[in-house]
Amino acid sequence: MVKDQKGWRLLRDFKKGKFCFLISVDNWSIELQKSEFYSLYLLLLKINEQLLVIKDQLMDEESITLELEKLPWYIQLEGKKNEWSLRFVFESQDQTRSFEMYWPIPIAQNLFYEIKNMWESMD
Repeated sequence: MVKDQKGWRLLRDFKKGKFCFLISVDNWSIELQKSEFYSLYLLLLKINEQLLVIKDQLMDEESITLELEKLPWYIQLEGKKNEWSLRFVFESQDQTRSFEMYWPIPIAQNLFYEIKNMWESMD
């Protein structure tokens, strides 16, 4: 399954073996294992829940920053209630690799929904 839009790409290919998910934004990409992708999916759901809890209390121009950490991920949402970016730090549990990635506005919202849809379509 491939989702390809201007500025980003999301790929799921179980034939690739261990690193079967690819997230690409602008000029970089990262491959994730199924368990890493699933833990990213869960954290994206949680940070979205946090945003939904406060969204109605925010003015349109009000800036927000939300942070969430659950190993192996740290996620930071930054922006306004209807447009935001995401920054990630990943540190593998066996400490064999680490990386950071950034999804700008509006790519962050698009990728969030596509990752959610991709994972939930596997049921």
